[in-house]
This record gives sequence, C-alpha cells and structure tokens, in this order.
Amino acid sequence: MPTARFNPLVKTLAAPPIPEVQAWKHDYDGRLGPLIDLSQAVPGYPPHPDMLRWLGESASSPSMAGYGEIEGEPELRAAYANWVSDIYAAEVKPANIHVTSGCNQAFMATMMAIAGPGDTVLLTNPCYFNHETTLAMSGVKVGYVDSHAQDGFLPTPEAVEAMINDGVRALAVVTPNNPTGATYPAGLLRELFELCRARGLWLIIDETYRDFLPLDSGSPHGLFAVPGWQDNLIGLYSFSKSFCIPGHRVGAVTAGEAVVTQIAKVMDNLQICPPRPPQAALAKAIPALGDWRRANVLEITARTEALSEVMADAPGWEIAALGAYFAFVRHPFASLSAHDAAHKLAREAGVITIPGSFFGNGLERYLRVAFANADVTTIRQLSARFASTG
Repeated sequence: MPTARFNPLVKTLAAPPIPEVQAWKHDYDGRLGPLIDLSQAVPGYPPHPDMLRWLGESASSPSMAGYGEIEGEPELRAAYANWVSDIYAAEVKPANIHVTSGCNQAFMATMMAIAGPGDTVLLTNPCYFNHETTLAMSGVKVGYVDSHAQDGFLPTPEAVEAMINDGVRALAVVTPNNPTGATYPAGLLRELFELCRARGLWLIIDETYRDFLPLDSGSPHGLFAVPGWQDNLIGLYSFSKSFCIPGHRVGAVTAGEAVVTQIAKVMDNLQICPPRPPQAALAKAIPALGDWRRANVLEITARTEALSEVMADAPGWEIAALGAYFAFVRHPFASLSAHDAAHKLAREAGVITIPGSFFGNGLERYLRVAFANADVTTIRQLSARFASTG
C-alpha cells in the first residue's frame, strides 16, 4: 500500500531549536543552584497590572468574541500609527499598519506577499532561524550575506550588493539583531535602503527589539520620513517584549497601502483576523504605559552592564556583539562545536544558551545569550557558573 507523504519543503527542515535546548535542563543536577535559562527571549518581568486588567476586560467582552477586521482593530492601527509617527518623526497612517498574530507571522505574511517559489530573499549570516525556515518551507531561496565579527556582525553594503541578482526580491535585516544584539546605525540602514531602492528590491526591517534601545539613542532611523518609502520599505514589529505578552501573539507590519492590501489576502487565509482582546488592550496600553516601558529600558540597560562586567572577568569568554535582549558570546572551548559547548554549559553549569551554529555557518565558537531573561543578581552568578566549566 502506498505511503502518504509529507511536504518535502517541511520534512527536510530541522526540528525547532528551542525545544531541543530546553530538553538539556534535565541533564543538569542542580549542583550550582537553580537553572539559569538564557535561551528563548522572554520578558524577565510581568506585564503592567493595568495591562492585565485591560486584557481581562477585553477577553470577557462579548463584542470581542466575533471576527474582527483582517488588517486589525482600527483602534490599535491608529494607536500604533501615532506611536510609529512619533518614534520616526514621520507621518504614518493607520492604513499603513497591518496587525498580525506575532512578528513571526508578520514576516511570513509579508514574504508570501512579495516572494514566491524560486525567488530569492537575502538574509544575513548569522540570521534569525525562523526567518530562514519560513522562506525554506515556502520554496523561496535564501541568499546569505556574511556579517563578520570584526564588523560587529553588521553587513556591509558592498557585501549586500555582491549578492544581488535578477532573482532577488528583498533584503531582510533585524535590528537590534537576533541573534547577535548588534544594532544597525541609521546611516547603514539608509545605505541599504538606497541600495534596495536603486535595485528595485524590498528592504524588510524587523525591529522587534526596537523599544530596548538606550533612552538617549534617538530615532532608530529616518526611513519612514523619506518621500516614497512605501515603494520598497516594510517594517516589522512585535508587541510581545515591550508589553510582556508573548503568549497573546500580536505583531504589526508598517508598509505602503498597496503592501497592506496584499498582506490582507494572505492573512485572510492564515488567521482571518489577529486575536482581538489583546489588540483592544494594546490600543489603551500604547499611550498609557510609556513611563513603565521607559523604566523597563533602564532595567534592561542595567542587565546589559551586568553581563558586560561578568564577561570581562570570565577567562576565555568574550562578547562579540551586544544589545537589546541578546549577546553573541565567543566561548573558550576551541575543540568543541557550538552545540557541544552549549550542552556542556547546560549540563555542568546549569546555564541554557543557544548554539551559534543554529543561526548560520562559521559560528561554531559562538553562543547566543538572551540576557534580558534574567535579573542583575542572576546575571552576576554567571561568573561562578562559567568558571565551573573549566
């Protein structure tokens, strides 16, 4: 009898990496104290009490039980458009916003709208693995732009241009970066934008961790104020980290109205509409919780400083890039792969990290540390934990 078959584009993908490293928890015997999980990027503090109250109120409202608009709740689209306009000193309209169920879905819906089987999308190496697998399962080819440690794991415009050919539809970057934490300077983003515009490509900027830039850093870039930005720029965002609601799955796309129209076609098949209760809560939270979000940035900054101090005193360990939620750390185990080094750290020191090799090629000496998960006191324990691995 013939055997039913799987889609080979999905079957050939590696299993999701987070569950694999989470399983390493069971290999640690607790000898150095409680496990320190620095793997998946999750807020290390709870949502604001008002956010929880608004979520409860909206979830219990009969008006939220029905279908909503495909592009998102009008109140949230307006609130987010106003926020984006303030951040980037630009005029962004609600019609430029499409709400999604998380930023991974924002990326997938965007890519389905702009690229198809056989097309190529450029990612950096290292890259966020869910971007890579999203493209692979869609039959879209991936071109990798190498980003080197000596350049702060940022791509050069020359390296990007060298990868562009007739089949390339877009360049996708993440800033602050996942996995490295590196933040793209506004000047570099402008160069990449102009390059993409000159070559007829989309520039996709995933700014999931935008809200954790230092408070005095100013606007991340000025691209939304450039006349005609709608023709080749698409911004992606996640509400998960800033509002501590990753389980509620809300993200957003900022794009030209023509792009929003195409994404709506995709979203009608993916989900029909994003979850409505958290959208209603976020529409209130965006204008109301600014002070709370700024206080959280200060807390993340303190965690950044604590990790820098710890790593400076850890023989053989080195921070290669750092920012927002992540550090890309060079480990001292020259004879071990990144996978084995991460497993060793989990097993012997009770510290869970992600192997650098999960994010691309040539990264066997690196581990991704999601330091924002842990408070300053916990981060300071890493000195002893690292020392215990020899």
